[in-house]
Amino acid sequence: MTLAALKLRKGARFTYEYDLNVPWRHEIRIEDRLLPEAGKAYPICTGGNGACPPEDCDGPASFMAGRNGVLSLDALEDLGTMAEIIGQVVLARRSDLLEDEDTRWRLEDAVERNKARERAQGHPFSRRTVNARSRESEHFELMHQQC
Repeated sequence: MTLAALKLRKGARFTYEYDLNVPWRHEIRIEDRLLPEAGKAYPICTGGNGACPPEDCDGPASFMAGRNGVLSLDALEDLGTMAEIIGQVVLARRSDLLEDEDTRWRLEDAVERNKARERAQGHPFSRRTVNARSRESEHFELMHQQC
């Protein structure tokens, strides 16, 4: 169904629910109705902001909790562990530390947890990327994947 088929007026609002398994509810407001311009590809994204949540992040509450994880004490501890080990390896020229199984495990574990926190941040919204993918007829795919 197209938005035009809904015959909504300027200022009208409606709720769009994405992913019925873990509902994401978006309030959509019609800001204006414009006539299509000849030679211009549609649909077109005119704006947006924030991060696009990673796919399968278990819903809005889980996404927000994951975003806060970057500022947690666990994150600071992991950064401290990485700085400590890398500092010893580089500054003290102790590459032999990486041969120690416990030290290597501590470093790898901290790095993996940090990568997971980074993934939980989502991807920055990019209107250009959305429109480029739309021009390539990927807008149907965009409805089911992150921007």
